[in-house]
Amino acid sequence: MSGAPARTLLLWCPDWPVLAAEIVDGVPATDPVAVLHANRVVACSERARAEGVRRGLRRREAQGRCPQLTVVDHDPARDARAFEPVVAAVEEVVAGVEVIRPGACALAARGPSRYLGGEEAAAERIVEHVAQTCAVESQVGIADGVFAAGLAARDGRIVAPGGTPEFLAGLPVEALGRPTLTDLLRRLGVRTLGDFAALPAGDVLARFGFDGALAHRLAAGRDHRPLAVRQPPADLTVTADHDEPIDRVDAAAFAARTLAEQLHERLAAHGLACTRLGIEAVTAHGQELHRVWRHDGLLTAAAIADRVRWQLDGWLSGSNGRGGARPARPTAGIIRLRLVPDGVLAQAGLQPGLWGETGEERERAHRALSRVQGILGPEAVVTAVLGGGRSPADQVRLVPWGDERLPARPGPPPLPTAEPPPPAAAPERAVSTRSRASASAPVPPWPGRIPPPAPAVVLSTPLPAAVHDAAGEPVVVSARLAVSAAPARLTVGAGRAAEITGWVGPWPVDERWWAPAEARRRARFQVCLADGAALLLAVEGGRWLVEAIYD
Repeated sequence: MSGAPARTLLLWCPDWPVLAAEIVDGVPATDPVAVLHANRVVACSERARAEGVRRGLRRREAQGRCPQLTVVDHDPARDARAFEPVVAAVEEVVAGVEVIRPGACALAARGPSRYLGGEEAAAERIVEHVAQTCAVESQVGIADGVFAAGLAARDGRIVAPGGTPEFLAGLPVEALGRPTLTDLLRRLGVRTLGDFAALPAGDVLARFGFDGALAHRLAAGRDHRPLAVRQPPADLTVTADHDEPIDRVDAAAFAARTLAEQLHERLAAHGLACTRLGIEAVTAHGQELHRVWRHDGLLTAAAIADRVRWQLDGWLSGSNGRGGARPARPTAGIIRLRLVPDGVLAQAGLQPGLWGETGEERERAHRALSRVQGILGPEAVVTAVLGGGRSPADQVRLVPWGDERLPARPGPPPLPTAEPPPPAAAPERAVSTRSRASASAPVPPWPGRIPPPAPAVVLSTPLPAAVHDAAGEPVVVSARLAVSAAPARLTVGAGRAAEITGWVGPWPVDERWWAPAEARRRARFQVCLADGAALLLAVEGGRWLVEAIYD
């Protein structure tokens, strides 16, 4: 790599995690505040430092030095969200900003210095604009390279062109931000960046590896990493104002289609497609309505129009489409309608799968089902989404076609390890076999769930049943999960008794025991009948129920 590092201007907001906690969570940054990660202080306020709190201290030691310390958990997402307005404010003055981390951003110093009257004038202008726009204090450092500019920003310093190696030489090796390497260099007698930069590059690479060689280049002021400037996000929102308030569904549908086509054309001009759509409306009385629609594919113009029409129909008619409680209808017609593409990606972002999961056949099915939804409503076509749960009914959730397919409960079905065989081949003494297998098998994400295979039909309302042993006595399960006798006959409802040829269980479930009103305690069995049918039974409160049927 040849050539000198580019002149870089870096804006730094001191104690940014503390300021982010104040901006987002309302924690006063003027109080003694410490941000902790892994039980250690990663940032603290100025008042906390005055009490002796330092980065790297353990929680107990920090609270011992400052008993009135307010502790906040480290949240990188919170820091990034709070820093976005600061970056936007910098972009209002200059272009080509790169976010180094939450609390620091950099840009090439040449452009601002030329049209703002020099580097010092550019730094003052940016700091002043950030303070006026975001009420955030910041410091600017200018040097050759991002690394040196970041260190110069700590003192609000402008390093003269070509003076970066001399500026870095007197700084301690801790400025590299590599604790392991710093500790080793200290023990070897290398205490400043100048001492480290004086070592032969080949010896540094051989002794400290690639990361040490990179740190050696930084210490010598040879930072050649180019700035990866971010592009300001394009304004993709479309808005329509109506002089006459819209209070009829047919008029709303016409407005929705026109606005949807405008949004689709704007997205297409940027090579984007929408996967999550925000619909906002304002009534003549100032009431604001907002809803977000998700989609697992790419929303076409027709799909956007359908979802806007469905939402406007729900708002204007005051119906949720299921015959339940009706939400309050707006007190006036809609005078402003806005579509916000809340989730976008490049149109090439969804590639056809190797086995056709997002190919032409799926697209044809999607168009057909979307037309059905357009006629009958969004919930007329639903698909099943598998998730976690102990009973078969808990593991399936029905979502409207096109909506985001997220499971209602975490945890995919666990793979079978040492589980018992299916009921068709289960011997009568499978209870003891199950116990021995469970002792060595790993605990699945949902303890108590039945093993594969999954039943083919899950009854929405379980059927009452009776289970008897060979002597005709009812089979009962004790609190310790002891089965009184081997199940021999099953009677479902008022039907005839059927012989049980194989069974396995019990699988106990004790859910929500901490909430007496919601607690459920039951045990499940898989049984195989003489006619070849296989059922999933559950016993709860001494009553037997048929929950599902196997194919």
